[in-house]
Amino acid sequence: MSKFNKLTTLSVMIETGMIPVFYHKDAEVAKQVVKACYEGGVRAFEFANRGEFAHEVFGELNKWVHKECPDMIMGVGSVVDAPTAALYIQLGANFLVGPLFNPDVAKVANRRSIPYSPGCGTVSEVGYAQEVGCDLLKVFPGDVLGPAFVKGLKAPMPWSMLMVTGGVKPEEANLKEWFEAGVSCVGMGSNLFPAAAIEKKDWGAVTQLCREALAIIAKVRK
Repeated sequence: MSKFNKLTTLSVMIETGMIPVFYHKDAEVAKQVVKACYEGGVRAFEFANRGEFAHEVFGELNKWVHKECPDMIMGVGSVVDAPTAALYIQLGANFLVGPLFNPDVAKVANRRSIPYSPGCGTVSEVGYAQEVGCDLLKVFPGDVLGPAFVKGLKAPMPWSMLMVTGGVKPEEANLKEWFEAGVSCVGMGSNLFPAAAIEKKDWGAVTQLCREALAIIAKVRK
């Protein structure tokens, strides 16, 4: 069962403005990464469902987070079908994110009042996802679609709440362009987690990157 209700989860995702996206097969590494993000001000974290036994890693990680990072809202990404969605909901996922839009996932998420952010690459996909109750839509892949897509979509559909993933960097010029285009928040993966820092277990570097990215977002939103 999810720890946080749907309204709280969506509010935190939008208010903080950034959701880190991360996967590692080692639960201990994942724990330290989440902790580093937490100390950097992050309050919503997306664990990517990308490796063998990823659900087992998430299950252990989420139990640990409940104790060590009590205000962190844990969600799961790379969800493409309803059975996977149901599995992670049982493990306590508070939100679901996917690279594509699957209405069957929306049904499962809606039944349990959990936000589902499907990946949408066209205006029509955004519209279909909104019709089945998706509130925050994921623009993906962001590096292909670009800020112009967001700006163009928001003109006739200003009520749309969009999260972009792909092509997002913890840099002022990059983040300013996305937020000025109209995104509500961003998902950020490898640019927050340099391979060298993870290998060296330099968790302080991850904390600093998160802190700097959140500060930039707060600045460009003014």
